[in-house]
Amino acid sequence: MKNIAILGSSGGNLYNLGGKDPEKLLSEIFTQCDSAGIHIKAVQFIGAEVSMDIAKKHTKAGLYILKEKKPARVYTGTLPEVNEEAKLIDSEIAQDIRNGKIDGLITMSIDPAGSNKEAILAAAEKRIPVVGTGGTSMAITASKGANVISTSGTTGTTNRTRAVSFVSSLSKFWGVKYQPVIGGPSETKGENPLKKINIRGIMMAALPAFIALALILALSKIPGLSGLGDIFDLLLQALPVVIAAIAAKQVSDLDEVSIVAGIIAGVLSIDGGIIGGMIGGIGAGLLVQFLFLKCVQWRFPMTTVNIVAGGFSGIIAGLLVFYLIGPLALVLGDYIKLVIEQAVTFSPILAGAVAGLLIWPAILGGIYHAAILPIVLLEMEKSGNSFLGAVDMVSLVIVAAGINLANIIAPRDKGEAAIATPGFMINLGFGTFVESAYPFMFSNKLVFGGALFSAGIGGALVGIFNVRGTAYLPSFVAPFASDNIIGFIIAMIVAFTCSFLITIFANKVVKKKKQEIIENSDSVGVK
Repeated sequence: MKNIAILGSSGGNLYNLGGKDPEKLLSEIFTQCDSAGIHIKAVQFIGAEVSMDIAKKHTKAGLYILKEKKPARVYTGTLPEVNEEAKLIDSEIAQDIRNGKIDGLITMSIDPAGSNKEAILAAAEKRIPVVGTGGTSMAITASKGANVISTSGTTGTTNRTRAVSFVSSLSKFWGVKYQPVIGGPSETKGENPLKKINIRGIMMAALPAFIALALILALSKIPGLSGLGDIFDLLLQALPVVIAAIAAKQVSDLDEVSIVAGIIAGVLSIDGGIIGGMIGGIGAGLLVQFLFLKCVQWRFPMTTVNIVAGGFSGIIAGLLVFYLIGPLALVLGDYIKLVIEQAVTFSPILAGAVAGLLIWPAILGGIYHAAILPIVLLEMEKSGNSFLGAVDMVSLVIVAAGINLANIIAPRDKGEAAIATPGFMINLGFGTFVESAYPFMFSNKLVFGGALFSAGIGGALVGIFNVRGTAYLPSFVAPFASDNIIGFIIAMIVAFTCSFLITIFANKVVKKKKQEIIENSDSVGVK
């Protein structure tokens, strides 16, 4: 096993690219070293409270060293005081290098003529490999005779990309097998990036963008705010970009590099809708990881690696969608929306009732987030609201709210009111958390059946009034984000009333049975 030391400071430009959080910066290097089987023998890192470019003598700073196999701050003071304290660690590291206990150095914005002088001189004497960032510091390090095998500036880099570059260069120099950990410490080594693709996760992460769209739509209907219609159209075009950025980061978690690649691909995928944006983002994520690793293997400067990986990946994936995949993706999205429209046109009552009846089994079976939510978002992409989104609010959220309120007013047991209250407040205040009704539904078949019945009635009313809306909004806001305010309110009130009354009745039946059991027990005891 090779042993290394990490020397550095929060730097000037580095400060804005990860240096202001030394523990996070160092943890990335630890993760990559662990993947390569490289042991970190020592750490000497000076973290200032501002960029070194504007630091003064009175600037506060901290000294980080290796303690219990983790970086830890052991001294705090002014920058000159910390530099003096760091020189003691510098001498210890220099001695370890001369004694053969350290085989290589990772450096970042070091001071080869000051707090890192002894270690660099020892490294030059022993000819151990040195890798690092910081144009000026690395030039001085090389001029002192150090065996610099890889150097780069910090512009355009991230904690992860720098760490991968450092360890890749050292591993190649020593002939050590190394599989970069792109997704962070929890990722399995060598994991196939295709396995990271999770459409449900992408859609869920993008949901706030769709809700923002629905809110703008609602506000645009207020007299005097009709000008927000232009904002709505702009946000509508931005949805594929949001989806693409999320998808790219999910597939290849290379921080800003992945996000940039996804945004570029998303902009070029706008004409393909959210399906085109998703395909472009996934393609960019796959390409950014491939190109990043290739550029590192070819020993490109890290700034260039990021430019190639982020820029080229986004362009290539985006152009593929723009010229080839986009038109097909748009047709697919339109076809899915057309199927829903045709079903509603054929029989709005039947379509709504079936959707309402099936939406509870769908969420209980885990199908909702995998299938229904993506369709809701596809519908919202066109107009800012959705038929299934309205069914979601009426048949899930409002039905759950009715069940919860019934258990607040007339619970089976006193303790159930405390359980139902937070759920009811979230149902109405945020348009979500239908799971809060599960305890009452699972413990009483009548409540469960009442939920399905109420959901079916609510869905049928959504169909009758041909409502398009969305959940995930406060209940008093949701109707105004729909295309039929009165129809949406009627459907919500009816579904709420049904689930509320049925739950009240079910709770009274249970309480009556319990009372009869108690009375029978007492009478038996008297005899």
